[in-house]
This record gives sequence, C-alpha cells and structure tokens, in this order.
Amino acid sequence: MDLDKAREGSRLGLSQALSLVENGLPFSTEEEGDVIGITGAPGVGKSCLVDQLAQAYARNGEKVAILAVDPSSPISGGALLGDRLRMESADLDDLIYMRSVATRGESGAVPSVVADMVAVLKECGWKRIIIETVGSGQAEFRIAAVADTIMLVEAPGMGDAIQSEKAGIVELVDIIVVNKSDLKGADETAANINSALSAGSKSIPVMQVSSHTGDGITYLVQAIDEVADSGISRAQWQERLASQWMRKMSHHPNLDSILDKLESSQISIKEAILLMEGKE
Repeated sequence: MDLDKAREGSRLGLSQALSLVENGLPFSTEEEGDVIGITGAPGVGKSCLVDQLAQAYARNGEKVAILAVDPSSPISGGALLGDRLRMESADLDDLIYMRSVATRGESGAVPSVVADMVAVLKECGWKRIIIETVGSGQAEFRIAAVADTIMLVEAPGMGDAIQSEKAGIVELVDIIVVNKSDLKGADETAANINSALSAGSKSIPVMQVSSHTGDGITYLVQAIDEVADSGISRAQWQERLASQWMRKMSHHPNLDSILDKLESSQISIKEAILLMEGKE
C-alpha cells in the first residue's frame, strides 16, 4: 500500500488506502493516537454529539478523524450514510475527516476491519480518532477492542436509561453522557444513572450535554482527556485480548480445513482448538 500521498494530506489518497483496508488488506502501525469510542442506543443523538466534539477539537487546532459505522444496505452492502447526513461539519473543515463504514452483515456494532482502518489513520497523522457505533446492545462490547476511551450516550425519554448496565457494557465505559440536556427529564435521567452507578465499584463520571445547543461540550472534551490519562481498564484489556484471539482464529490458514473436519465429525472441539494452536 502506497501511503505517501495520504501522509502528505491527500484526502483522495487516504480514502483509497482506507478502501483497500476495508476490502480486506491487513494493516498495522506503531503510531500512537487517541481513539474515542461513542456508543449508545439509536435515537440518543450520537451523530450530532460526534459532530460537536469534532468541531470542538478543530477549534483547538486538532485534527480529528471520524469513523461512523452505519448499517449496511441489504441490497448493495454499502453504508446507508445516515451519519454523514447528520454531521454538519463532515469534510467541511480541513482538520476534520469523516468516513462511513458499512457493517456488511457483521453482527457486531463495530466491524472487525475498523481496527486496521484506525491504524491507517494513525499512520497518516490523525491522532484524534472518533468511532461511532451502530448501537446494538451486547455487540457494543467490541468497541473496547479498538477504543482507548469509551463513552456511553443516553438521553431523556428513552425508557430504562440504565438498561446498558444490565447488559454489562458499563464495566467497559469511561464516561456516561446524558445528551439533549435542553430537554425535560435530563436532570432526572442523570440522577437515576448516578443512583444506579453508586452500587458499583467503578467510578464513572456522568455528564449532561446538548448536541443541539453545544452546552457542556467544552467540559466533555476536558473530561475525555482526564479519563484518557487514567489508562485502559482490566475489563477493556480482556475485551481486546478476546478480540485479538477471534481475529487470529478468523485468519488461521487452516480454518476451512478444521471447520470441514468438525462438520464431518472427524474431530472434536478440543481437537480443533489444539489444531488452531498448532498442537496435533
């Protein structure tokens, strides 16, 4: 892969490199960067919040890239581009780059290819990267395999605001944001979340912002930096380890052969694992 043009700032070169990776070309890098994962149920305003964050970073002179995971079209397989339509700043500022990523039928909210796309962005000088997930319950765990800081977005009037905690996602979350703070019920929603969190052992800041008015965005940016300095949690490392193991398995050179033997009852699961590990 020729990244020279992308490193020099060519958006066409960057788009071409990302397309190669999205279509299956593996890529990794040693470059550092701050990856922020934003997750939450559909309708809480994730896209508008991402737009506000991107503009805030750009005003500070920082380059920020956005990977917005969109559900795939059942006909073409391409992203439906709903996020791009909701992000006013996308590609309008030289410091902001936005790319929609199709799930392509994967059950997870974060396609496995996103990690390699993040590596391309880091390699090309994008040190602040935001990933917005589809928002699909348990599959949200996969964001921990990519993001350094994970933000769960809630909103007033969305029912059981702490429902995600019951699914276990809160164990991985660094910040909980109650978006649409300009609407009635935001204070109550934040209070309910804080009450539910008080029974746990993990201290998670709960913030109120409005992606409509911009209120609270500056404080949220500060909170993200403070959380990032605290490092990656044990639960997040566990998800990263599991993700890397799944990735290693899916790229194993003998995967098809092992699956054939399992399907024909020639080997057991234990024997298949030994074969995956190179122990026959």
